[in-house]
Amino acid sequence: MKIFRTRRNVKNAALENDMFRARTFIAMAGVIVAILILGLWYFRLQVLSYGKYSTLSTQNSIRPRPVVPGRGLILDRNGVILAQNIPAFRLDVTPYLAGDPDKWLAGLQQLVELTPEQIEDFRKAIKGSRGFKVVTLKERLNEEEIASFSVNRFRFPGMEVTPYMQRFYPYGDLFAHVIGYVGRIDEKDKEALGDEGIALTHTGKSGLERYYEKLLRGKVGYDRVETNVDGRPIRTLGRVPAQPGVDLRLSIDINLQQAAVNAFGDMDGSAVALDPRTGEVLAMVSLPAYNPNSFVNGIPNAEYRALMDNPSRPMFNRNVLGGGPPGSTIKPLVALAGLESGQIGLDYKVFSTGEFFIPGQRRGYRDAHRGSGWTDIRKSIWDSVNFFYYKLAYDMGIEKFDRYMREYGFGEKTGIDMAGENAGIVPSPTYKATKTKEAWFSGETVIAGIGQGYWIATMLQLAQGTAAIANGGHLMRPHLVSQVRAGYSKPWIAPKSPEKRRITSNQAYLDVIKDGMRLTMVQGTGARLAYGAAYPIAGKTGTAQKVSRRGSASMNPHSLPIHLRHQALFVGFAPVEDARIVVAVNVEHGGYGASTAGPIARKILDAWMLSKPAEPGPKMLPNPMDAVAVAKLAEEERLKAEALRLKVEAEAEAKKKAEEKAQGEGLKAKEKAQGEGLKAKEKAQGEGLNAKEEKPKQEPKQEPKQEPKQEPAAEAVTP
Repeated sequence: MKIFRTRRNVKNAALENDMFRARTFIAMAGVIVAILILGLWYFRLQVLSYGKYSTLSTQNSIRPRPVVPGRGLILDRNGVILAQNIPAFRLDVTPYLAGDPDKWLAGLQQLVELTPEQIEDFRKAIKGSRGFKVVTLKERLNEEEIASFSVNRFRFPGMEVTPYMQRFYPYGDLFAHVIGYVGRIDEKDKEALGDEGIALTHTGKSGLERYYEKLLRGKVGYDRVETNVDGRPIRTLGRVPAQPGVDLRLSIDINLQQAAVNAFGDMDGSAVALDPRTGEVLAMVSLPAYNPNSFVNGIPNAEYRALMDNPSRPMFNRNVLGGGPPGSTIKPLVALAGLESGQIGLDYKVFSTGEFFIPGQRRGYRDAHRGSGWTDIRKSIWDSVNFFYYKLAYDMGIEKFDRYMREYGFGEKTGIDMAGENAGIVPSPTYKATKTKEAWFSGETVIAGIGQGYWIATMLQLAQGTAAIANGGHLMRPHLVSQVRAGYSKPWIAPKSPEKRRITSNQAYLDVIKDGMRLTMVQGTGARLAYGAAYPIAGKTGTAQKVSRRGSASMNPHSLPIHLRHQALFVGFAPVEDARIVVAVNVEHGGYGASTAGPIARKILDAWMLSKPAEPGPKMLPNPMDAVAVAKLAEEERLKAEALRLKVEAEAEAKKKAEEKAQGEGLKAKEKAQGEGLKAKEKAQGEGLNAKEEKPKQEPKQEPKQEPKQEPAAEAVTP
């Protein structure tokens, strides 16, 4: 028999304590390390990366809202406002917040009237832009649309009624080709404007609005706006103020401008009036014109197509972009070139036979007259003797002729403060070679002397050259802006005077030319125009032919179809000594300058020299208002509009909360009613159950006895 001994497990308390301590230490170390890591992580978040995450947090609740500055006003020389800003509202949409347009357009159209063209433009805009960039759906909301949308705004996330100042031209087409217009910014404009293009909605498209865009638009500011979770503004935390645009005061006189338009009547053409002493533009019209207000918020396609299809081209600025042969209006400057070049002297005379022949050629260049006999410089101007200028141009040669005409401002831009000016063309072999690759003929030099052939001169160039004769030989740069100011309370400041160029220093040359132009209005082609004038006038009529003369027969241009009639021209100044105004007029298809363009020029001169009010026209000019007062009034209207918008939104928000509260109270009442109904039902069921339990205790009714049937045993059924 074996005796098995059981092994006793002897506990080592010291070892177990050491192991426990080790495990506890490791656990504590792990906890401490974890706390340290967590602490370091929090330190990184709260201290090292505070700026980054604080910025991200701020961006979630604080958003910069651009503040578009007020565009600068444009006024005439007397302070009459020609371009101003009026308060208006537009409907802006943030595409990624608004969602699919197909889901909300139908509902929105019940509140805001939208044309198919506006919807189509909106769809095109959101396809070409990022979803977070605001896109304007409709400009110029009326009060009813604003109120209807504000009440139902909660149904259309990502949409806002935004107040803004809309450009307005109170005189419509009267200054269309001077001031131009602003229009919606397109992708090319955004690229050119850079960061500012994000905040701006309109930019200058033509005229002064385009040329002085940077000055007129000012500098965009920003509001730091705190928003709620829905993105709706709660309060404004700070502001970087916007800098309003610079105001422009023009040299143009509104009454003279209206007089020029009225003088044309139904005829097409252009006219420029300058102050020869300064180069200031007093009036500048191009007819027909258009209404610039139609372009501010986008012109309908039908209206735009009608303008473009009009054969009279109302969108075409004839003074800046146009031009044509100057005809006989160039003769005074050709005579001056002959004197300056030494080709002729003050006592030079030529015998006019009525037909000029180039030596060695049989072809003759006929005059409008059948021969004027001995002709000096004065007579060549007042009697408009072509023979004199045929010979003078031929004797000078085309190179010398070209050089002097360019010195007098032709073939180059005048430098007027308008974009896209046409430089014109001076006849030369170089120009012809680039266009036709043909040799230059001497006959082309001959006709260049009377303003025909490869000539293109603008009314601005003719007015500038004529002004140089009137003011003593200084070629002044025409300009429209005479003063600027950088705020309502700031003083008007005249910009730096444009540079002038002297074309002659010989006063005797200028005197003989001026005398010839004076005699034109006394005994020459313009004598009828100056009849009864209370001031002396110097001028020169001109006709630029559309068709050539056949044989020696004279042609009446008024007998031709309208598109083949000659261009009627006139240049002149008054008074003859110390001239205060220069005019250049072109009547398209007008026939003769003396019978068509001249009377228009006389009316313009009278309006300025006699200070007559403009003749009654289709537009009634409102009383001039002080520009500062109007600007302040516009700002007050903008603030009122902003207050109205906030009030309407607050009322809509209050109404929404009231509806939500009413809905909540209705739901509670319904739940309470349902609860009371349930309790009543349970109570009724309980009473019915008690009634059933009490029913067996009542005495049973007497029923007739029946024979018991033999049925299988069954459990007793309790009633």
